Amino acid sequence: MKKPEDIVFPAGRQVLYEQNRYSPAVKSGGFLFVSGQVGSGEDGSPAPELEQEIRLAFDNLQSVLAAADCTFADVVDVTVYLVDPETTLDTVWKVLPEYWGDAPWPTLTGVGVTWLYGFRFEIKVIARLPTD
Repeated sequence: MKKPEDIVFPAGRQVLYEQNRYSPAVKSGGFLFVSGQVGSGEDGSPAPELEQEIRLAFDNLQSVLAAADCTFADVVDVTVYLVDPETTLDTVWKVLPEYWGDAPWPTLTGVGVTWLYGFRFEIKVIARLPTD
């Protein structure tokens, strides 16, 4: 059962999550389960260009991870959702190494979708929580 102290909120985006009625991340069993992150600004609107949208999604993800004292190195499982994967995947592969770094990399599942609430890219992850 989740407790209030298990919920992770990055700085500056709490209103957006509360409006949409979900938690950005939940700590459970030594892991951090992060909700899908899109390339939105603080007002929730999508970035105008695809590469900017993908970078902003990664930046938003990085903020959630940091709020739980995690980094991309702690990520063990990734799911990405792509509208029109044939035209978006190359841009994802261009941006991804800048955030992921060197191997070993997490597991990855890509899912083509037809709609993401006005966005073209979404990323959700599971990360190991740091141990003392």
